[in-house]
Amino acid sequence: MREGYEGTGPGAITPDGCAVELYARLPVGDEPEIIAAAVPAGASVLELGSGVGRMTHPLLERGFTVTAVDESAPMLERVRGARTICGPIEELDLGETFDVVMLASFLVHAGDADVRRGLLRTCVRHVAEGGCVLIQREGEDYHAKVPRERKDPSGFTVRITSSEPVGDGVNSVRAEYEFPDAVWTQTFRSRPLTQEQFEEALEEAGLKVDRYLTEDRIWVRAIPTTQTADGEVPVGS
Repeated sequence: MREGYEGTGPGAITPDGCAVELYARLPVGDEPEIIAAAVPAGASVLELGSGVGRMTHPLLERGFTVTAVDESAPMLERVRGARTICGPIEELDLGETFDVVMLASFLVHAGDADVRRGLLRTCVRHVAEGGCVLIQREGEDYHAKVPRERKDPSGFTVRITSSEPVGDGVNSVRAEYEFPDAVWTQTFRSRPLTQEQFEEALEEAGLKVDRYLTEDRIWVRAIPTTQTADGEVPVGS
């Protein structure tokens, strides 16, 4: 288990505190529609941190070709219909590029700034010329309105029970997922990033915001700084 990360509940727990059985139960939201509206039909997608395939499978159903990457073999065992690669995302170097590289699940908020830099460098290393990087950020008030809970229509309750500073701009967050027959918890490290800090982190990695895809600015379409919004590389770059 990574320092500062912990998980409890039935089944296998990954090094970052995620419960495989829990993530296999969680429903997909509107993410597939957001992604599909932001990229070309049938695009090749490198999904970094795919987990059990919660978003992988809906993307496959929409005609995308997906390569799913995760450091947890038990998570990847649940993925069907996609090429899977097991290993640390920040060290990934496949020697190939993709139309779309996706970094979801708030991974850009990794508590370790060096890990975040590695994640973004992986995105840049694997995005094809004219392609894009889709990133999921935390909401602006993610760490502010705590504790809070949400009852999902499918029948479970998710709670963010605490978010406490632990130094160097990092918070320790504890989440709880209560189902009628089981309860899981996850404690993890998160580095809150303002919009300005987020965009600075992108710039450091060689990326820039093309556009925010949702009104709350949680989903972002980014492109390499050498690329224009229409996918062309400026002359002399």
